[in-house]
Amino acid sequence: MLISEIFHSIQGEGLLAGMPSVFVRTSGCNLRCNWCDTPYASWRPEGEPRTIGQIVAEIERHPARHVVLTGGEPMIAPEVRGLAAAIKELGYHLTIETAATLAPDGIACDLASLSPKLLNSAPDARLGAAWRKQHEALRWQPDVVRAWLESGDYQLKFVIAQPGDVDEVEGMLAALKREIPRHRVLLMPEGVTPEAVRGRAGWLSELCKARGHRYASRLQLELYGNQRGT
Repeated sequence: MLISEIFHSIQGEGLLAGMPSVFVRTSGCNLRCNWCDTPYASWRPEGEPRTIGQIVAEIERHPARHVVLTGGEPMIAPEVRGLAAAIKELGYHLTIETAATLAPDGIACDLASLSPKLLNSAPDARLGAAWRKQHEALRWQPDVVRAWLESGDYQLKFVIAQPGDVDEVEGMLAALKREIPRHRVLLMPEGVTPEAVRGRAGWLSELCKARGHRYASRLQLELYGNQRGT
C-alpha cells in the first residue's frame, strides 16, 4: 500500500490527546476537503509502496504502544484490514482516523475516530466539477457512520469554522437516530496554525459549554507547529 509517512509523536486530537503514538499515514483520499491539512496524502497523494511487514517493522522501532492509522483516508488503502489485524495481533492499541465514508466491515480497531465532513469542507474552484460533486456525494454517509458506532468504541470529531457549523452538527447527530453521549462529540476549531485555532477557540469553547459537547484542541500545532511528521 502507498504510505505517505510513519512517525512517532504525541496524539494531538480527541479523547487520547497527549498519548505517545506511532502514526501510519496512508496516501490517497476519496474526498477533497478545502481546508485539508495533509494535502500530500489527499489532494496530491505522495509516498512509497510498503508491505504490511515493512510497516509493522517500522512501528516496532518505537516505544509507543498506541498506533494511529490515518490518512488521507486509510479505509480506501489496499490491505488496510490485513494491516489493522497485524497491528492488533502485536498487542497495540489501534485508533483508525476516518471520514466514515466506508463501512468498517469487521476491521480490527480499538477506537474509531470518525470525522464526517460538514458543508465547510467543500472544495473550491481549484478542482473541477467532477471532484466537487464526488466530495458532496460522499462527505456525509449516515448509514456508514451508524455501522461504525455499532462496531465498537468511537469518537465523533467535527471541524468547525464558524458558529453556524455547530447547528449543522446537531442536525447530523439527529439524523443518526442514536443516543450519542455528548462527551463523545468533539468540536475542533478549523485551522492549520496555532493562531488560527486560537482565533476560534473562544467562541467555540463557549458553544461547547452551552451544548455539552467536548472542545477538541489541536495539541500538535502548539507543540510542533504545522509540519509533517508530527
